[in-house]
Amino acid sequence: QGQLVESGGGSVQPGGSLRLSCAASLVPYSRRCMGWFRQAPGKEREQIASVFTNGGGTYYADSVKGRFTISPDNAKNIVYLQMNSLIPEDTAIYYCAASIVTYGINYCRNRDDYRYWGQGTQVTVSS
Repeated sequence: QGQLVESGGGSVQPGGSLRLSCAASLVPYSRRCMGWFRQAPGKEREQIASVFTNGGGTYYADSVKGRFTISPDNAKNIVYLQMNSLIPEDTAIYYCAASIVTYGINYCRNRDDYRYWGQGTQVTVSS
């Protein structure tokens, strides 16, 4: 059965950086939407970044634009999320997800299309 495994979470001070990794195993990866979502306590899960693998194109939520970078390693079926200039509001559980959409980046915004999910990794930003 396919799975996504996140790693790289942890605790960091404001202004710091972390890099999350999402390894896809037996999950459709090529020419798919791969996304990062996060859920803070008491809040809904929000999509913060997506990439269309092997086809190009990225999406970022306004809350992370300019600070986070999503990048795929298509040879290894891994998607990274580089997070810089972290702020306390970035504290959340971060989830990787794979979509069933194969059309392109413009179709990577529908959360219902993301059918494969990782277990999540905690990111805490605090001084």
